[in-house]
Amino acid sequence: MKCNEVPQFTALQASAAEFQSDEKLHLRNLIGDSSRCSGLAATHSTDNGARKIILDYSRQQVDGKTMELLFDLADKVDLSDKRHEMRIGSKINATEGRSVLHHSLRMPKGYDYESLNPGEGKQIMEDVHAVRDAMQIFTEKVRKGEFLGATSKPLKNYVCIGIGGSQLGPEFVAEALRADAAAAKASEGRTLRFLANVDPVDFELCTRDLDPEETLLVVISKTFTTAETMLNARTAKQWILKGLNAKGVTDDAHIASKHIIAVSTAIPKCVDFGIDPSNIFGFWSWVGGRFSVCSAVGILPLSLMYSYDVLSSFLDGAHDMDEHFFNAPLRENIPVLLGLLGVWNSTFLNYETRALLPYSQALKRLPAHIQQVDMESNGKRVAMDGSILPFSSGEINFGEPGTNGQHSFYQLMHQGRVVPADFIGFMESQAPIHLGEDTEPVSNHDELMSNFFAQPDALACGKTLTDLEQEGVSPELRPHKVFEGNRPSSSILMTKLDAFAIGQLLAIYEHRTAVQGFVWGLNSFDQWGVELGKVLAKQVRAQLSASRKGGAQVQGFNSSTSKLLEAYLAHGK
Repeated sequence: MKCNEVPQFTALQASAAEFQSDEKLHLRNLIGDSSRCSGLAATHSTDNGARKIILDYSRQQVDGKTMELLFDLADKVDLSDKRHEMRIGSKINATEGRSVLHHSLRMPKGYDYESLNPGEGKQIMEDVHAVRDAMQIFTEKVRKGEFLGATSKPLKNYVCIGIGGSQLGPEFVAEALRADAAAAKASEGRTLRFLANVDPVDFELCTRDLDPEETLLVVISKTFTTAETMLNARTAKQWILKGLNAKGVTDDAHIASKHIIAVSTAIPKCVDFGIDPSNIFGFWSWVGGRFSVCSAVGILPLSLMYSYDVLSSFLDGAHDMDEHFFNAPLRENIPVLLGLLGVWNSTFLNYETRALLPYSQALKRLPAHIQQVDMESNGKRVAMDGSILPFSSGEINFGEPGTNGQHSFYQLMHQGRVVPADFIGFMESQAPIHLGEDTEPVSNHDELMSNFFAQPDALACGKTLTDLEQEGVSPELRPHKVFEGNRPSSSILMTKLDAFAIGQLLAIYEHRTAVQGFVWGLNSFDQWGVELGKVLAKQVRAQLSASRKGGAQVQGFNSSTSKLLEAYLAHGK
């Protein structure tokens, strides 16, 4: 059943109209209702109770009736069944004929997946842990100095070459771990860089201060054919070879075997590139690129930098949230709640954007990663059956850490467009500082969290003309200082940010994306929209090559593109 064909869809449209027109349903009034607010929250705790995640969505434009309609809509579109199909390995990525099993990458040894996925579960667990074990052995050898470079120097610089999910996910986790005490200690004396953009400036900035003798390249490409990645890989390989040749090492094959490893399924192509077969780490067709950070794509380079032990904790955190997502009732399920609220804001209230606002500098790359996870997954025009969706799917996702974002785009959020937001905060700081009660009223972390608690209320309540009159603001300034409020947001408060919590956060937003796709009835796990530009780029590449090498005239393009290409080729002649 399609979501727009059930009576709950029409009822939600009517409810949305009420929220947009009835002043009694303004958030400044709704959040004064303590019984309502207490019912619009969910909590997840780890088994030992040491960690807690609180989701407060009382500042969303919903009430109990709205939420019941959303849960009824979820039931009508079989959300629970779709969630289960994903869990057991059904081929829910129908356009590519694939299962969606990134959650299996996080399952610990001994997990009984065979009971959920009979006939395949046991083999999947064996395959996953064979790669995990191989990564642990290899990364520990590198970190202990047992696997050395071609000049017998330790390899302490790691250049991760990949694009899209091969870069955004691992880079988010790498940044998030930098201030964690255990990860910081494990990474002392080591450097991890990400080379994604084919722009030569990216390569220059990535490698200019690195010593090739101490550098290990990690080439990430499932097919070993991604144009940008392979050009960067060839460029980096040449840099490694030249650097080692200058040190008197002339055996290029030996250099490559000691300084280049791969995450790929195309073993023959990797071997042709000079990579030792024992240093090729695989993954599977059921791991989509944007969901691959928990595979060798992310775990291999991150373990080189931060140790396999730290990354094991990250995987355990993601698994903890997987279990919550697959087992918790919908009304208590954090990813489900976030997903249903996303559908409500996007489809019924017609808000086209969404902000992710972590009040943690360590999470500065989380918005960029979730931007890809969400927009590449749910930015679709058709349903699973190929019919055109009668509503827009997906939101424009963006964000920055607080309080930086407050001095950037919050102006628009408060007085311009309505942008639903997720605020993420932590009870403990990764690096606590308090200059002293005699000089500062609160610690640095409390100052940060003061803003975390204040901003959602400011967005929800705003400031009225009457408030300004009572404050004595001059009449000519009052219109400029009115804040309409009624801007929806959710707040996620977690105990602390460490590897385990980073895994939990990743899984929350991966599953939120799946929930929205399930409700909308689309395929969140393919990405045909990225293909057309790649095809056209091949034509341009061929033209540039022919013009540079043989002086061929520009042809086969529309007049606008032809003029730009001619200007580009004429430069410097």
